[in-house]
Amino acid sequence: MVAKLVLPARRRADGATLAGIFAVTLLIVPARMVFRALPLSITPASLIALAAALLWLCAHLTLTLGMAKGRNPVRTALFVFLTAMLATYGYATYGYMPSDELNLADHALVLLVANAGIALMMCDGVRGVARLDFVLQALVVAGSVIAVIGACQFLFDLDLTQYMQIPGLRYTSEDGFITARSDFRRVAGTTGHPIEFGVVCAMLLPIAVHYGFQAGERAEPALRWWVCSGLIGMGLMFSVSRSAVLGLAGVGVILFLGWPARRRLYALGVVAVFLVLMRIMVPGLLGTFYGLFANFGNDDSIRYRTHDYEVAAHEIAKHLWLGRGAGTWYAPKHQVFDNQYILSTVETGLIGIGAIVGMFVCAMYAGLRARHLSNDPGTRDLGLTLAACMVVPLIGAATFDLLSFAIVTGLAFLLIGAAGSLLRSVTESAAVRPRAPGASWPSWRVRTTMELLRGSGGTGGQTGA
Repeated sequence: MVAKLVLPARRRADGATLAGIFAVTLLIVPARMVFRALPLSITPASLIALAAALLWLCAHLTLTLGMAKGRNPVRTALFVFLTAMLATYGYATYGYMPSDELNLADHALVLLVANAGIALMMCDGVRGVARLDFVLQALVVAGSVIAVIGACQFLFDLDLTQYMQIPGLRYTSEDGFITARSDFRRVAGTTGHPIEFGVVCAMLLPIAVHYGFQAGERAEPALRWWVCSGLIGMGLMFSVSRSAVLGLAGVGVILFLGWPARRRLYALGVVAVFLVLMRIMVPGLLGTFYGLFANFGNDDSIRYRTHDYEVAAHEIAKHLWLGRGAGTWYAPKHQVFDNQYILSTVETGLIGIGAIVGMFVCAMYAGLRARHLSNDPGTRDLGLTLAACMVVPLIGAATFDLLSFAIVTGLAFLLIGAAGSLLRSVTESAAVRPRAPGASWPSWRVRTTMELLRGSGGTGGQTGA
């Protein structure tokens, strides 16, 4: 009798597959690298995001491709955001617009659709917490890679991005990825600017820490995730960015409010050890960070960020509700606003900035709501983590023009979609819990909802008579 070899069934590619490819491409391919043959400056990650938007739309026309249907607060927020941006585009282009600004408005609209598309693919196409973990873990690994690239730039003045020559792509500028602040190099990894690099690391670090803690609690190998956490934390320090530290402080507040006391103490100990190691490895770096905040009132970069309020107020008053057009306020034609709240209000008006802020706040709500409804410790912690990640762009938008940078913008939209995906997974798992024998559907549904709201949750079995 010949034994048959049974091979495991191959998993069909799904929304998580596409989102994972986007995540790796977004972080690894340098931000200044775009396609040669296209008239617009489109990065490989943006092209994947546009494909995701098209596939999301097509998949919603069928019932067989696994795309989630039904309400979701994050998806609603994304629709409101897109509607506001389309209204701004229509209002701005209805009358005369200089050709340079019109081209930039077209380009900005394409990128807005691409970013919203990848967020929608995450929200509706990534089904289940396991597939969401796949995408987020890919983000963490890719973030560790760019942290290593940043470390080489900082420690050895070695820019590995100069060896990234990909056929069909070109660099939009010859600017380096290494600058200077005080006596140290400021590095950008593969991003467009050291501030962007630091903020990206601040958004990725809590996700890496989440998987480190969860692996330890599940008796799985946790070393790889703690190594990733250390590398990403190191990259944040090497960016020498005040915005990154402020964003990480905001993350810390949210996490400490939700973490148990034992984990808080453990985290404080790890942070203390990490800072000691950084002081030994790079003498003077912690002093530089201290100086960034100690000289807050006398810092030239702070004065530069606040001297343009009068100009901004004048421009906002011209187009109060819908703005002058996304992407149309640019240097060197116009004065630079190192504040995304001001820039977005000028470009998209009060309606646009309200839609942008509301989108991030809604993603925070989705993460916290998923935490509230779930009984699984890992899922609850992931909901808290995603909510904390949303604090970083909200803080960063006050310190630099965040949405003008491709990598941090793409990452923010990806995590917005991740929060929606997590909430959908939690609510779907609650909705399919079996009914008690003889119980009518409405009474069972009310009983289950009350259990979830109370936090008792049950065991997923029968509710009893």
